[in-house]
Amino acid sequence: MDSSPKQARIKAVEGLPPLRDIIDQYELYAQKSLGQNFLLDINITDKIVREAMNRDHRTWEDVHALEVGPGPGGLTRSLLKSTCDKVTAIEYDRRAVDALQSLKGASQGDCEVIQGDALDIDLTTISGTPRVIVANLPYNIATPLLIGWLKQIRADKNSYQSMALMFQKEVAERIVAKVNTKAYGRLGVISQWLCDVSILYELPASAFTPPPKVKSAIVHFVPKALPDNAPTFKDVERVTAAAFNQRRKMVRSSLKDYRDVIKALNLNPEHRAENIDVHDFVSIAAFKA
Repeated sequence: MDSSPKQARIKAVEGLPPLRDIIDQYELYAQKSLGQNFLLDINITDKIVREAMNRDHRTWEDVHALEVGPGPGGLTRSLLKSTCDKVTAIEYDRRAVDALQSLKGASQGDCEVIQGDALDIDLTTISGTPRVIVANLPYNIATPLLIGWLKQIRADKNSYQSMALMFQKEVAERIVAKVNTKAYGRLGVISQWLCDVSILYELPASAFTPPPKVKSAIVHFVPKALPDNAPTFKDVERVTAAAFNQRRKMVRSSLKDYRDVIKALNLNPEHRAENIDVHDFVSIAAFKA
């Protein structure tokens, strides 16, 4: 991107009214039913974007950033002040869509706002690659959104260059949890199979308006290259569901349908689900006698 249009975009975005004024103007008060908790501190949103860029393997000069649940647009502003090429924000709340129009106008044509339910939208149809997702996700749909995007990554590693996603801290810890820990489970196995994952930034409840009852954390995902014989997403889902739905049972019981596979792979049948590492779960799912 040419430096002068980029600088013009940044200057225009920085000249917008404060987010609290936008909220008052459009009566955009957070609704619990929509899982809304707004992040209004631009210093924090700038840091989230900066840290996400620093963790990526490639620059953002030609990247299309996708955001879900922008609310009044704090994180959107920070994205537009970065080196990314374009930003598309998907917002369910009509009030927020209206409130984002001034930001769209200030973006020099580099921001699009789509009203809709992110659960029903295939983000890969919005732009070409490379694309990243950066989002303060509504907590009530965060996990199903993540699973949907991970399915796309399994189908095509290049679906997303990276993802930086906000979750409840407890969910974030499950995503990055290591084997032999209580937090380790299905979400962690599937996430770590497909991506390099790390916690980017932790936020206290006080960082949000209104403050949620839980702490939050941003998790960074970078898709991995998988071997040609990698199992399907459904196969890994099936194995991990069988194991972790009965996580206190030994795998000789919880994975009784895979006993021959466990034996062939020389795994300990007296281990429980939390003792089986990501590689071994994937091996079970991929095993061909």
